[in-house]
Amino acid sequence: MYEKNLMLYDKLVAANPDIERKGKTMPYTSANGYMFSLLNKDGEIGIRLPKATQKKLAEQYQAGPFKSHGATMRDYVCMNESLLNDFDQLSALLEEGHQFVQSLPPK
Repeated sequence: MYEKNLMLYDKLVAANPDIERKGKTMPYTSANGYMFSLLNKDGEIGIRLPKATQKKLAEQYQAGPFKSHGATMRDYVCMNESLLNDFDQLSALLEEGHQFVQSLPPK
């Protein structure tokens, strides 16, 4: 699962020209001093999103919280199989995550 989702994550980030993939062993994206997406060691993709979108994804896709290194990441949603299979939706969510951290006070 890790290798498959790493390839998907790289493709997803590459499809968004304003977003740069960072991290060699733990791929992530960041902007404005905040991480907003991450591929954890289990190969799960998490995206940091506004509360309204988190709620919508929980209701429509049963997408739950995202964990990395045993910790639940605040404001992150774990992209489940339904979302991983919809590249356009996933790309839109990554862009929404990018816009979300851009709206926060800079770190």
